[in-house]
Amino acid sequence: MSDVGSEEFDDARSKLGEYAGGRNEAGERHGAGRAALPNGDVYHGGYAGGSRHGQGTYRFKNGARYVGDYHQNKKQGQGAFYYPDGSKYEGSWVEDLRRGHGVYTYPNGDTYDGEWLHHVRHGPGTYHYSDTGVVYRGCWVNDQMESAGGYVYSNHRYEGNFVNNAPGGPGKYVFDTGCEQHGEYRQAKQGRAEEEVGALASPAALRWIPARVTGPTPRPPGAEKQSNSSEGAESRPVR
Repeated sequence: MSDVGSEEFDDARSKLGEYAGGRNEAGERHGAGRAALPNGDVYHGGYAGGSRHGQGTYRFKNGARYVGDYHQNKKQGQGAFYYPDGSKYEGSWVEDLRRGHGVYTYPNGDTYDGEWLHHVRHGPGTYHYSDTGVVYRGCWVNDQMESAGGYVYSNHRYEGNFVNNAPGGPGKYVFDTGCEQHGEYRQAKQGRAEEEVGALASPAALRWIPARVTGPTPRPPGAEKQSNSSEGAESRPVR
């Protein structure tokens, strides 16, 4: 049903735009419908009791687009949001905010796959840098790398503590050869001018202080022979 030409909904149309679709007995938008809002946005999808509800697609006049679940006029459940700059978010929504698990793809090709809270990265998550192939896996707090985490490189990885998006404190580098270099990241000494204004040092000002190197754990005598004899059993698929 369309309210075009209906005197009953003329005032509502001037505030809510033009609507074509189902209505309930109370005259509220209900069921499948399409609304063209006064600001140029367009919504096509489900309604319940006058509110966007269920599956729907909302197109913004600036080129952004949301495709997913609605609950009482708010993005709620699973949905994908496509931004004008080419980035996109696919995942969970709660009351119009990114919350729960989701994947965000940035304009430069970087991706974040992990938890969200109040629209920012929060909890365990993985960030992939498209230009270098480096991957960060660890904890996020209020959109920043914080607490336990690590970088994964092509032939080694770093595991340790992170503070304000950068390594800080004890950690270790683990190489594919099995060797490990233990140490800690410390803030490099700042110049007097920086100390006076209380400027925060950049990640480039961090300094790695090595403490010790440990080698691969030697295999006990006879381990290779025992490994070979049990290879057949280990290679059998688990049913």
